Amino acid sequence: MYNRYFYLAYMKYNSTFVFVHGIHFPTRINQYKLHNMKLGKYSFGVGDRFNHEGQAQLKALIKANAQGVEVTPVWNKSNREHNIVHSEPEGTRIEADEAVRTLGWEGPYCVDADHINLTNVDRFIEHSDFFTLDVAIYIGNESPESDVTAFKKSCEVFGNEVSIPGIAEPIVITDVLLESVAGKYLAAVKEASKIYTHIVGVKGVGNFVTEVSMDEVEEPQTPVDMFFIMKMIADEKIPAQTIAPKFTGRFNKGVDYVGDVEQFTKEFEQDVLVIDYAVKEFGLPEDLKMSVHSGSDKFTIYPIMAEIIKKYDKGLHVKTAGTTWLEEVIGLAISGDEGLVVAKEIYTSALSRKEELCAPYADVININDDQLPTAEEVAGWSGEKFGNTLRHIPGHPDYNSNFRQLIHVGYKVAAEMEEKYTGLLKKYADVVGGCVEENIYDRHLKRLFNL
Repeated sequence: MYNRYFYLAYMKYNSTFVFVHGIHFPTRINQYKLHNMKLGKYSFGVGDRFNHEGQAQLKALIKANAQGVEVTPVWNKSNREHNIVHSEPEGTRIEADEAVRTLGWEGPYCVDADHINLTNVDRFIEHSDFFTLDVAIYIGNESPESDVTAFKKSCEVFGNEVSIPGIAEPIVITDVLLESVAGKYLAAVKEASKIYTHIVGVKGVGNFVTEVSMDEVEEPQTPVDMFFIMKMIADEKIPAQTIAPKFTGRFNKGVDYVGDVEQFTKEFEQDVLVIDYAVKEFGLPEDLKMSVHSGSDKFTIYPIMAEIIKKYDKGLHVKTAGTTWLEEVIGLAISGDEGLVVAKEIYTSALSRKEELCAPYADVININDDQLPTAEEVAGWSGEKFGNTLRHIPGHPDYNSNFRQLIHVGYKVAAEMEEKYTGLLKKYADVVGGCVEENIYDRHLKRLFNL
């Protein structure tokens, strides 16, 4: 079943124009139109390191939709992940299209070029229709004085203060504040504009979803920061449909939220109100919504986010890229025999290469070495013990978040195994797929949307 948001393509072939309806085209077709692309109110990033679990992921989304919550699947895979496993964006597109076709999915869906910039966007541009413009590294870069002056001039319309409905404290506009936010974020938003303009030059206006991402930094963006970031995005005429800020607290990969829950609640609610104001006052897309990166397994704050988006009738996008890979390892472990052997090999190798594997993820993991089991200890585990230690069930006596984080960054080991690993994914597809589906629906979607 084709996506109801049809691509419209024209291809000159043997001196004739061929009119094509579909959801994916051969590489020779590079000109197509998809007008007014909408992400939907709720969307869920289902990353997949090895492109084997598309159907299992989609089955979880189908369950949520059957419960009355329309959630758009977004298959995402970053340039970093492609480089580590030696894959290409075309594989992500093929996986998504095949899952949609096989399961008869009739809703919208996307393939996300995750965390891209001008140096690598062309690798994704043909096969993606969602682009996460990652400009975090540009935060704090110096901007030309003329840009800062123009930004400050544009803020004169606010007068001395801005009152956002629902937020008690007004934003007091001062020259010091404007200099500060311009110094932090203006160069980053200008870079986002360059990336967006480049993509438009290839794909055309309205043919893809745009996200602006600033999450991979140490210092969180406050609601006041968000207000001015939204203003800058609007000034640059970037039709952002999602915005991914850095929130208060730690969003470590594959484990629960760590931080001041009360402060997160206050800031998340104010961010939602700022986005609502920006849509109405700055002319940003009405479906603009918050995007939560490293969003898998943040069980403590899922009910909080669910309550706030329900209270204000707003949308939400959550990315859960690494969760599927972990469920693959769990599925192999509980399958027993050679699956368990490979799962143990992955951990043993990851333990010996911990520094190497953790380096690319240093800001989003926090492993206590003293809490990691030895390779000898794991060698004696049953599949059930291995699975229970890795599977994120809060309060389970076997669960070990340090073990889970190490395996989370250890997918490079599985990639190096090649067919030895992927062959087992095929052999134990039913068990592995069941783990993937259960994890996404029961532990994530049900909590996020009160199903």
